[in-house]
Amino acid sequence: MVRIGYTMMTEQAGPRELVSHVVGAEGAGFDFSVISDHFSPWLESQGHSPYAWSVLGAAAQATSRIPLMTYVTCPTFRYHPAVVAQKAATMQILSEGRFRLGLGSGENLNEHVVGAGWPAAHVRLDMLEEAVDIIRRLFTGESVSHHGAHYDVENARLWDLPDAPPPIGIAVSGPSSCELAGRKGDLVIATEPKRQLLEQFDEHGGAGKQRVGQLPVCYDTDRDTAIARAHDQFRWSLGGWKVNAELPGPVGFDQAARHVRPADVAEAIPCGDDVDAFVEAVRRYEEAGFTEVALVQIGGDQQQPFLDWAEAKLLPALRSSL
Repeated sequence: MVRIGYTMMTEQAGPRELVSHVVGAEGAGFDFSVISDHFSPWLESQGHSPYAWSVLGAAAQATSRIPLMTYVTCPTFRYHPAVVAQKAATMQILSEGRFRLGLGSGENLNEHVVGAGWPAAHVRLDMLEEAVDIIRRLFTGESVSHHGAHYDVENARLWDLPDAPPPIGIAVSGPSSCELAGRKGDLVIATEPKRQLLEQFDEHGGAGKQRVGQLPVCYDTDRDTAIARAHDQFRWSLGGWKVNAELPGPVGFDQAARHVRPADVAEAIPCGDDVDAFVEAVRRYEEAGFTEVALVQIGGDQQQPFLDWAEAKLLPALRSSL
């Protein structure tokens, strides 16, 4: 059976609200949770972007059952990989083993803020691979010195280590990232239900590993209201990864999505309260081979109605159908 997760979307809610939302998701019966890690929202209408790692620490203390995961952190620009290793080890301790470290090659939107430039995609993947190697070495507890193509680490050691290191997930969007995820990841992460991505992941060592997808949804008892909200806050998502990874800020995303119509969003994102439409959207991930799907309810002030509906109708329907 596909496990159903809940997304703490930092771009659409403040830190205290995000913690409250994941507490609600645990109570509603979601199987796991993930959190985005951005410096900026995609669109100004979303209006938020708190520090994900502080939210995670609070969430670990406010919950007791639901697993937590970054979806995803970029360990190459804003954060040095040694610092990511320390944060992840601490989160695994705070959560008592409920944490997974999702990593990706990043987006210009968030990483440009440190002024390090934005290299080509193949360079970003090389940086990610080196970062994963550093993080895994530090998880062993050994003292690490490293002088590589992109990073230097000098006599670094993690002094607080969990009993077991957090599993590492790697986000994919094409053949090169799938190869990296297959070789270096414990699980694979994607935002589209593409079977080809998972097949490429399997070809390079991913067979038998977990595969986690993410699906935006917009619950509302009024479908037109849901479509309008999804168009206002999530029209950027129809641009595709190759475009979205390169744009530097909300103005760019707004311009790139200016021709996206509400009807386009309604076709791509399940909107309203038709349980069958939501189930069918999740089913596409199941049929592609995903073992887990994290739902994103669009609208920071619409989380509690969604959680109530999910507990009463959506989660039972998903579990009886998938």
